[in-house]
Amino acid sequence: MGVVRAVCISEKKGTEKQNVHRAKLVADFGLKGDAHAGNWHRQVSLLSYEQIEAFRQIGAQIEFGAFGENLVVEGFDFKTLPIGTRFRCNDVILEMTQIGKECHHGCRIFQTMGDCIMPREGVFAEVITGGHIKIGQEVTCIPPKADRPYTAAVITLSDKGAAGLREDKSGPAIVEMLKSAGYDVKETLLLADEQKLLEKELIRLSDQRQINLIFTTGGTGFSKRDRTPEATIAVCDRMANGIAEAIRNYSMTITPRAMFSRAVSGIRNNTVIINLPGSPKAVKESLEFLLPNLEHGLGILTNRENECGAPSL
Repeated sequence: MGVVRAVCISEKKGTEKQNVHRAKLVADFGLKGDAHAGNWHRQVSLLSYEQIEAFRQIGAQIEFGAFGENLVVEGFDFKTLPIGTRFRCNDVILEMTQIGKECHHGCRIFQTMGDCIMPREGVFAEVITGGHIKIGQEVTCIPPKADRPYTAAVITLSDKGAAGLREDKSGPAIVEMLKSAGYDVKETLLLADEQKLLEKELIRLSDQRQINLIFTTGGTGFSKRDRTPEATIAVCDRMANGIAEAIRNYSMTITPRAMFSRAVSGIRNNTVIINLPGSPKAVKESLEFLLPNLEHGLGILTNRENECGAPSL
């Protein structure tokens, strides 16, 4: 059980939020009057009261809202909770969508203290059910459902696509097939063939958003700009190249040019990352082969299923 200690908004981005004590939360939008509300996954930001107090103990003179947080809640260590956790406060229901954020070293707190807790302690949420919230109200935590759909993200790598010179057809094809298979697609990105940029997004999606499955498309060939496999290897804790090898072997039955694919697959924490080809036709063929068996691997990784051959409990 938690308790709301502050309700903060800012009418303009780039300004500190002020404690307004009470506010209206709008479904699929955020706090009414807050500049950061909108149709995205970071509609509401939350920060632990205990973490703010600990920061004050080392000499920081800060008011509620100084970190950019909307809600200060006592009783929860937010960063330890899994994505998908829900919070209920009277009629309001929030669902946690991201842990932490990129640190902006130009913020006043970092410049003064040399540190800022929001990037590692703050979390973000979407408003599932709207309503009014005020200081002193109780907050209950609802764990994610065990049978919730697996989450997915799709990243297209294409210099021409990112420059607006070519329509991305492979990314939307992956999204359509994932949704048809029952996956909850949380994000789609179209990036230039830049290894460091791809690494950054793979880390964010795996660590902060805890996405179960990430597909990349493009950047796996022999061109000097094709760096998708290198980026994937750089961020993975363990490789799972049986997946990439199986796709390549299957594709070889369709075209011998599949031998030129350098695609890999691996695991970062609880996220599976799989490189797919760049063409819409090859993407479709690969997923038709892969998707029927993929959930078994995800189930083992996330402890939803037993290991192969293990008895059911």
